[in-house]
This record gives sequence, structure tokens and C-alpha cells, in this order.
Amino acid sequence: MATNSKEKQREYDAKRAGRTRNFTTIVYPESAPENWLEILQQLFVPALVSPLHDKDVNPTGEQKKAHYHVVLMFDVVKTIEQVKKVVAEFGGVGCEKVNSLRGVARYLCHLDNPDKHQYNESEIKQFCGVDYRGLTELASDIDESAEELLDYCEVNQITSFAKIRRIVRSSKPEWAQALRTRSIYISMTLKSMEWEINHGIDRSELQK
Repeated sequence: MATNSKEKQREYDAKRAGRTRNFTTIVYPESAPENWLEILQQLFVPALVSPLHDKDVNPTGEQKKAHYHVVLMFDVVKTIEQVKKVVAEFGGVGCEKVNSLRGVARYLCHLDNPDKHQYNESEIKQFCGVDYRGLTELASDIDESAEELLDYCEVNQITSFAKIRRIVRSSKPEWAQALRTRSIYISMTLKSMEWEINHGIDRSELQK
């Protein structure tokens, strides 16, 4: 009985070997279908598309051909052969497994490569509910956003968590992750600010 169980496990492991959920490919606009983004959207695969990389250069200084990086995130594991068929539908060139989803997501704008051109994060395209900011933000980034949010509240005399939530939703989406994950810290600080305001405490004196 134990032998059969081990054999089944080996068969299962062999079947999964070489499979993963996340892959990346490149799209050259000059050779891809004109509506390749629409085709990608209609595949209903969670995905990220970089801004157009039109300022990348080779080590020799020559400018690279303009291209997009596409990250595909499947709900189940796939073989690279299976994914190549999907990639071919929208004109992707090449197909590689992703070792670090956060790493490749941050590479879409060269966030960790200051020697390379920094592309605008607002130009990232997100499909099927993928949250680019949630994938790429580091803990230190979230902490910094929380402090920026609280500085804004202090300057504008905002002590209502509900009010700052509305502001974040309407005009400050870059603070959303901090508001969700640092909510206790933010809420306690707002309450402390409210107490100081109600008791006429000059916060500028406290900071000296």
C-alpha cells in the first residue's frame, strides 16, 4: 500500500515538474497584431503590461527595439509549451518562467535599476484584477506612504479615518495600501491628533 502511495507521489511530482503559474514574454509593437492588447484582455488571464520600453539601451550604447514586457499569472500551473500557445495568440516573442513575481513586476518600470530609464508606473496596464502596486510595494514603501498620509492629515487638520479614506479613494490611490495595512497605527495617530486639537495643544511646540 505504501509502495503504491509513493509511486503515485512520484508520478504526481513528475507531472508537475517544469510547471509554474507565472510567465513573462515580450511584445514588439511593429510585429504584433494592432489589437494585441484587446486579444490579451479577451484571454481572461491575469496579466501586467509594462509601459512601452522605448528608451532601453544595450551595453554598447545602442538603443534597443521598442517593446513591451508582459507578465502572465495563471490560476493553475502550466508547462512552458502550453503558455507559448497563449503567448502566440497576441504576438508575444519568447516565453520564460518567472522566479520572483515581485521582482519581475518591479522590473516593468526598472524600479530597482536606477542606471536604466525609469518608466512611469501609471502607464502599467493591469488585467483581471491584478494589483500592480500591491505586488511591487515593499514594507519600507508602505511605511513611508503611511507617514505621508499622516503628515497630510496633520497639515489639513483631518482626524477622521472615514474622511481620509474617502480622500484616498478619490484622489490619493498611492496611499491605499498603507491605509489598509497600517490602519491601526493610522487610526491611533488620528485619535491622538484629535485629542491634542481638542485640548488646545500646539503640536509645533511638541516637535521642538
